[in-house]
Amino acid sequence: MGPFSRTVSSAFFAGAKDSSNGNFCITIRYLLFVNVFLSSILGTYAQVDQISILLDIKRSLQDPRNALYNWENFTTNASTSASPCQWNGISCNDAGLVKAITLDNTGLMGSFPSDLCRLGTLQTIQLSHNFLHGSIANVLWSNCSQLEILNLTTNALVGFLPDFSALSPLQVLDLSENSFSGIFPLSITNLSSLYALNLNDNPLELGLVPNEIYSLKSLKIMSLSNCSMTGTISPSIGNLTELVVLELSWNSLTGTIPKEITRLAKLTQLELYNNKFVGEIPSGFGNLTSLKNFDASNNFLSGTLSELATLKNLASLHLLNNHISGSIPIEFGEFQFLMDLALYTNNLTGPLPPKLGTMSDFMTLDVSDNGLTGSLPPDVCKRGKLVFFLALQNSFTGEIPKSYGDCLSLVRFRVSNNNLSGRVPSGIWGLPHAYIIDLSYNNFKGEMDREIKKAKNLSVFNIQNNNFSGSIPSEIGQALLLAKFDASNNQFSGYLPNEIGNLSLLSSLLLQKNMLSGPIPISLGLCKNLSQIDLAENKLNGRIPASLGSIQVLNSLNLSNNQLSGPIPNTLSALQLSLLDFSNNRLTGPVPIQLMNLANNNSFSGNNGLCQIQGTSRYLRLCASSSSRSKHHTRILLAGFISAAAVVVLLIGWALNKRNQKTHEESPSWDLKSFHRHTFTVEDILPCLKQENLIGSGGSGKVYRGELSTGEIIAVKQLWINNNNTQLNHMIEAAPPPRNRQFEMEVETLGSIRHKNIVKLYCCLSNRGSDLLVYEYMRNGSLWSRLYEAHTDSILDWQARYKIALGTAQGLTYLHHDCVPAILHRDIKSSNILLDEDLEPCLADFGVAKCLRICGGVDSTAIIAGTHGYIAPEYAYTYKVSEKSDVYSFGVVLMELVTGKRPMEAEYGVNKGIVHWVSRQIATRKGALETLDARISDSCQEDMMKVLKIAVLCTTNLPALRPCMRQVVQMLSEVPFQTKVIVDIGKF
Repeated sequence: MGPFSRTVSSAFFAGAKDSSNGNFCITIRYLLFVNVFLSSILGTYAQVDQISILLDIKRSLQDPRNALYNWENFTTNASTSASPCQWNGISCNDAGLVKAITLDNTGLMGSFPSDLCRLGTLQTIQLSHNFLHGSIANVLWSNCSQLEILNLTTNALVGFLPDFSALSPLQVLDLSENSFSGIFPLSITNLSSLYALNLNDNPLELGLVPNEIYSLKSLKIMSLSNCSMTGTISPSIGNLTELVVLELSWNSLTGTIPKEITRLAKLTQLELYNNKFVGEIPSGFGNLTSLKNFDASNNFLSGTLSELATLKNLASLHLLNNHISGSIPIEFGEFQFLMDLALYTNNLTGPLPPKLGTMSDFMTLDVSDNGLTGSLPPDVCKRGKLVFFLALQNSFTGEIPKSYGDCLSLVRFRVSNNNLSGRVPSGIWGLPHAYIIDLSYNNFKGEMDREIKKAKNLSVFNIQNNNFSGSIPSEIGQALLLAKFDASNNQFSGYLPNEIGNLSLLSSLLLQKNMLSGPIPISLGLCKNLSQIDLAENKLNGRIPASLGSIQVLNSLNLSNNQLSGPIPNTLSALQLSLLDFSNNRLTGPVPIQLMNLANNNSFSGNNGLCQIQGTSRYLRLCASSSSRSKHHTRILLAGFISAAAVVVLLIGWALNKRNQKTHEESPSWDLKSFHRHTFTVEDILPCLKQENLIGSGGSGKVYRGELSTGEIIAVKQLWINNNNTQLNHMIEAAPPPRNRQFEMEVETLGSIRHKNIVKLYCCLSNRGSDLLVYEYMRNGSLWSRLYEAHTDSILDWQARYKIALGTAQGLTYLHHDCVPAILHRDIKSSNILLDEDLEPCLADFGVAKCLRICGGVDSTAIIAGTHGYIAPEYAYTYKVSEKSDVYSFGVVLMELVTGKRPMEAEYGVNKGIVHWVSRQIATRKGALETLDARISDSCQEDMMKVLKIAVLCTTNLPALRPCMRQVVQMLSEVPFQTKVIVDIGKF
């Protein structure tokens, strides 16, 4: 009752004292009636006042989805029946006053409404998954004294967290996935009723969390992941005995997992992944018998898994990328709820629990990269739910259980690099949902089963380095989604089936080191996405099909060590090959001049019938002329030239000797290591290093354009030494530092790359610590300059952008999947994508590239590399990056191509990039369409939307959910055919 109501009631009550006793009851009833009447009137006025506040809030927001469609415009003269209680998202108490605003995921935009706490009766504010921005510090939170739930997760709110001390009834505080900054607000520790605290994914500077937080003994949920926490977990964590969910992942926490955590008997979810924890899982951890989900991946934990043997309620256990040793407890096989077990990259030994999968709906098993032995568990797919079975790089023995062939739910089946043997069950060959089947590097035998025709979703098929025999069945032509087929180093024989030409998505065909015979099928030319063909070391005969020349993307062609005969087709001259090897066959006739320019010296050796029109290879003779007179004339001229040459050679030798002496005295020698055929020398390259030739400068060095006397144009990269921008002559005079063997090995690796979508490294020059890299010159500059710099002649149309996207993806796929060992680029961005005269893209700047095998240790990946706006989230929180980090960066490039926007723009919000902006826009189709570059024709919208979907998938926050680059190429290849993108990402 308000003050006015209390005053009136008091006056009536005072008058009643003078009434006679007989009329007292009547007076009381009259007073009660008046009091109710006045309360009703005042309640109506309060409703009208709340309506005014709500309408002010509506006017302050943008409502593109019309979520506030029935918020009507009442006035102060509205009838007493007027009430906002029926408005969308509004709930009222018994007095008809607003107690809750629930407008989650409604697309609301604009600044956070500061008028909310004028609604003094509010108990719930839920505005999650919208596009609200700005600060919440200007809200008078003290007026929200009845607030119990405040949920603002997944918006774009910024600034420091306000003082919440006045919100003593608050039970739920969820501010996750925003951009709040600053230190941990101590005011939160005064909220004694709080049972759910979620500050995940904010750029806070929590540092050492104050011990006061452990006084919140009512907490059931504490989520502080990705909040820049440092230091150790306090032993006081044991005070929070009501905790059900504890999330502290993606921080920089150190030390051991405190033993006091074992007092949290009600825990069902514990997430500690991506930190720097060391030591063993604490003694007594097995007391957490309510635990269902435990993830401590990507730490430095050691010890064994014995403490987990009693956690019978576990549904998900992730401890990947640690240093855990010992065996996997046999009890895991008896857990009734276990569905997800990921223990890869540890030091585990012994067998897998034999009963694994018999008691639960097992879905995921990944124990790769350990030292496990014994046989594979026979009933892991007993319930028919297994999706991922990954056991590669162990020492398993025996055969694949026959029951695995009936596991139709499998999507990934990988058992490579083990000691498995015997015949592969028939059903494995034809798993209908499998995307990848990897049986490579084992001792399997037998024939490839015709069940392969049922593998309708198979994309990657690796069976290399086994003892498979028999012929390759024609039914393989029915696996229409196949992108990579590697059956090299086996004992396959017979003809290569013509049906292989049905595989329109095939990009890599590796059948070297078998016993295949017969001709190369002409139908192979129908595989228009083939970038790599290796049929070396077989018994193939007949002619090289001219149809191979129609495969425009073909980059590597190896037909060496066969019995091929006849001429080399002229159609191959149109290809832009980085690797070409026809050696040791029975080929005859002249070699097309264009192929001579692409080949190495020994590309045609061992073919006695081949000849060259122009003398460029010491392995080939010159083609004979058509008349003996011509031959005789040639001999006379040759004799004369030899005589003259002898004199010239003597003179040149004397001159060179004098020059070398002088050069040796004046300047140190250069060590030149070539990787591709070229005609220039050190003396041709050094003059290019002039200021007027400078065309770029980056984190790893300067780039110069050089035009040689022959008219050829090259790009010369002068690498920084110790990140010091020192001129070349100063570096030459400096004392020679010891050569970096890792750098040398890396350059050798990069020099061995042969792909049309990777810039060609001609050679490397080294001199007293000075390193020069000589590349092919790309005439159209970088993708960045073509997209954003105003001086470019014209904008890139969609056809050009799509070509660039697909070509870049193919180059990155080559690095990740076709190089042995695989290579990370680690700085994919539009300025590192160069364009030739035909706008064919080439990946460049491997200054931070890392070879996974050579440089795969912790130290080699400890340098946070990359460019702001392109860096994957895991880069900022862990040094253990993978190919999926490149995939993320490539996804950002796709967004640039589709939107025409830079990775970082002011309109995205503070500390927000294009990924965040796009994720907000695609909540509706209208918003998604608004992201598309308006300079591109509307007729391309559908294709652009499909590429945007792929970009969103590539930039998924969790690396495991991003596709690999082979999948990306496959999805991009389908875009122009107006087919459905393989992966569905919800409403988008």
